[in-house]
Amino acid sequence: MHKKHRKTENRKRDLYYKKHLGTSIKRRSKYPKKASIIHIKKIKFAPHMMIEVLKSKIHGARITQTELNYIGSITIDLALMEAANMIENEKVLVVNNNNGERFETYIITGERGSGVIGLNGAAARKGIAGDTLIIISFAHMDFEEAKKFKPTSIFPNKSNQIE
Repeated sequence: MHKKHRKTENRKRDLYYKKHLGTSIKRRSKYPKKASIIHIKKIKFAPHMMIEVLKSKIHGARITQTELNYIGSITIDLALMEAANMIENEKVLVVNNNNGERFETYIITGERGSGVIGLNGAAARKGIAGDTLIIISFAHMDFEEAKKFKPTSIFPNKSNQIE
């Protein structure tokens, strides 16, 4: 192998370690053919670590309607959405406490104060009117920011109203 090519390969490997492992390499021998010891030492920077945490939760909402012949989603009363800090088109995880079903979908805004919780499209097969749901949304944030973050949880009554 040509000496110049070897230096390029070593440099590429060093950059890989620095970028992906947060380390740098220090060689004891400048001749790779001889027995050389490679030391890996930590350097002081740490890449940002993003984690997914609970952002909002509507706990104990009851299904009021199902609509199989509809574009898939979940319809949620606007008052519940605002209280839970959720927005239209936000991705949510829906857990049905009655049958154990879990599915992901997105939110469609329902009429304010109506108490509507509707499963639409294929999601309509995951529950029936009267089933109790937990509707959960998550957010990605920096690890340190996540330690300080407080999620919003609401607990509507049997008619899906906030008291």
